[in-house]
Amino acid sequence: MSRIKVFAFILISLTLYNCTSAILEDEDVTPIVETVKYNNDVKNIVSANCVSCHGGSTPQAGLDLSTYVNVRFASENGNLLNRINNVTNPMPPSGVMPAATRAVIDKWVTDGYLEN
Repeated sequence: MSRIKVFAFILISLTLYNCTSAILEDEDVTPIVETVKYNNDVKNIVSANCVSCHGGSTPQAGLDLSTYVNVRFASENGNLLNRINNVTNPMPPSGVMPAATRAVIDKWVTDGYLEN
């Protein structure tokens, strides 16, 4: 009997976890053909949408996104990309960025996190 309870608990937990991290399906966005670089393209997006909370001497959640190195690290090893695409818990908290803006960040990742 306890095996059934444990199994039910795990099943319910996994179901609830999956429901809380809904990822957006992108609307039609024109593919970006140019190479995307941090200084030319991504830095302005991060500055406008992230650094007000995730910058300065006491960044929220200990996540400082004020430099190329930190943004790259958060993209490669952290939760940054999932959060900017998350419907239920988006970053920025004011709402999900437009698909075209998120596409720039995705292309930067695809292009290899180029800085200059």
